[in-house]
Amino acid sequence: MRFLLFVVGSLLLLGLGRPAGAATPASEPVRTWNFDGDLLDRLPPKFVIGTFFDGRPAGDWKVIESPKAISSPNVLAQLRNKGGEHNYNLVLIEETNSSDLDLSVSFLPISGKADMGGGLVWRAQDDRNYYLTRANPLEQNIRVYHVVKGIRHMLKNFDQIIDVKKWHTLHVITRGCQIQVLYDEQKVFDLCDQTFKEGRIGLWTKSDAVTYFDDLRLTIFR
Repeated sequence: MRFLLFVVGSLLLLGLGRPAGAATPASEPVRTWNFDGDLLDRLPPKFVIGTFFDGRPAGDWKVIESPKAISSPNVLAQLRNKGGEHNYNLVLIEETNSSDLDLSVSFLPISGKADMGGGLVWRAQDDRNYYLTRANPLEQNIRVYHVVKGIRHMLKNFDQIIDVKKWHTLHVITRGCQIQVLYDEQKVFDLCDQTFKEGRIGLWTKSDAVTYFDDLRLTIFR
C-alpha cells in the first residue's frame, strides 16, 4: 500500500496524473510585446500585414517612438488615416496559433473621422476569417464579431463611454466555444460561438482610424 501511494504521488508530481486536457504551468508562458526593443519604422518580427480585397496592404503598421507610450518609448501604430468603409486594417502574428487563450492589449485612439479606436483578433485562419472585438469612441460602443470571408457578423454590442484622451484595454479569454471580453478589466461579453476553432492572433483598426497599441500579452492554454 505504501509503495502504491508512493507511485501515485510521484506521477502527480510529474504531471502525469493530470486530467486529460489540463494545462501544465510550462504550457502557459506569458508572451509580451511592448515594442521597446524593436526597430523603428518597421513591423516587429513575425508581424504580417493583411491585404485589402484590391491587394493593397491592410494598413500602415509600424513601430514608432511616442511620449504617449505606456511602456516607454515605443508603440505599434496603425497610421493610415484614410480608407473606405470596409477597409479593415489588420496585422497578424505568426507562431501564435492557438485555440484557448488569454489575450489583452492596451490601445490609444489618436484620430479618425469615419472610424476610430481599435480591436483584438484571435483564432484567425487568415486575413479574411477571424474573431474580433473592437472599441469605437465615435459610436461609444464595444462589439464582438466573427468575420467570415471578409464580412463582419456582429455577435454582441455593449454601449460604453470611451475617452479618446486615455489608454484603454481590451481583454479576451476563450475556452472552447466560450468567449469572455473585458473592457478596462470590466466584463462586457460572455457568449458561446463555434465559428472558428483555432488560429493566430492580431490587431485591427477600420477605415481611417489611427491608433496606438502597447503591451500586447498572450497566454496560450491550448
